[in-house]
Amino acid sequence: MTTTPGRCAMPLETTEWETVKEWALVYLFKTLDPHTALERAGFATAFVTRLKLTARPADNAAELVGESLRSIPGQVALLEALLRTGLADHEDAHMAGDFLARLREDARTHGSEDPFGRYLLKNGTEAFLDRENLRTELRTFLTNPHTAVLVVDGEPDSGRSYTYTFIRHIGQHRGFRPVRVILDPASTAGRVLAQLAAFVEADTALSPAPPGATGLDDLLPTRYSAVLRVVREATDPEAPVWFVLDECDRLDPGSDVWELIGQLARAVSEYEPRPGEQPPRLVLLGYSEAARPLPHDLRNSIQRDRARVAGPAELRTLLAHCFREVPPPVRFRELAPQEREAALTELAEVALAEVLHAVGEPGDRAGPACGGARERDSYMRRLCSAVEGAVRVYRAL
Repeated sequence: MTTTPGRCAMPLETTEWETVKEWALVYLFKTLDPHTALERAGFATAFVTRLKLTARPADNAAELVGESLRSIPGQVALLEALLRTGLADHEDAHMAGDFLARLREDARTHGSEDPFGRYLLKNGTEAFLDRENLRTELRTFLTNPHTAVLVVDGEPDSGRSYTYTFIRHIGQHRGFRPVRVILDPASTAGRVLAQLAAFVEADTALSPAPPGATGLDDLLPTRYSAVLRVVREATDPEAPVWFVLDECDRLDPGSDVWELIGQLARAVSEYEPRPGEQPPRLVLLGYSEAARPLPHDLRNSIQRDRARVAGPAELRTLLAHCFREVPPPVRFRELAPQEREAALTELAEVALAEVLHAVGEPGDRAGPACGGARERDSYMRRLCSAVEGAVRVYRAL
């Protein structure tokens, strides 16, 4: 069972944000007065005041980066501020400038395009298959204050877990933070809840239990109290948390995680935040209709989507969209609009044939072009990888 935290950090990879954190440590927090140093670097006084700064420079750097990741403007402001420090004269300035350019481009995209309509994510390096239903359901889920739980079902290899990729993308542009726990037959309610608590820093959820109980794995009322504490800590005025429980169908039928899921669903559905706060949401991936039913009285708080294996028609649509999200090759730019459109359509058909050949049939564990190295990849993941390869070839034309 693993936990994957999501932050508003799509244009830069986790390792790149670690580099940014090191720059913040060196150029902003090697001082006895970090508040003044941050204001001199250009951070707003109100923002600096909100930071939980301590006498530990490394913790302060992590706090600054973590708070900046909450929004796209915050990410841009962080890199701009760093380039106003001694970093500007260091050899890393070129790398920082590249990071800033990527973040500014993301901010431009965010302001000018509908993120629900994107097919190439992560600065155009990751393809998301044409899940029109999911795009519609997520848009509704975000705007409907009466829904708190999203359930995604579907047959194996249909892309249920890959839904998390698009959720992270939407979170980047709509200001929420997803955290994913991947379930397995050994998962327990105590471990899952502890992971969620650690992500939202809900230390009280791990404090000694009331007399007569010994921890999170004890009496259900005790566990539900811990669930409520985690939900309370995940409530935020700017960037609420989405709890994503993935691969629910791998749980043992007798696992106590099923009971925890029902408690989480009830807690996020019934929690009343204070004015200005946004409560967390719960997303269940791979939660089949045959699984333990969620509490019946929450039925109006639950929204559902069903993933399906993509076929040639969906792939044709995906490739057409991907090729149009990328600037056309130089040799296409001088063509008349109708000729360019015909050329792009023909190119998409060629790419479609190559992709289908590479990935094989849905039941295969590896396509003909995969050798044996990626035999554990699902059909939908192979499709995405093949489409990304086709886009890279398209860019190189």
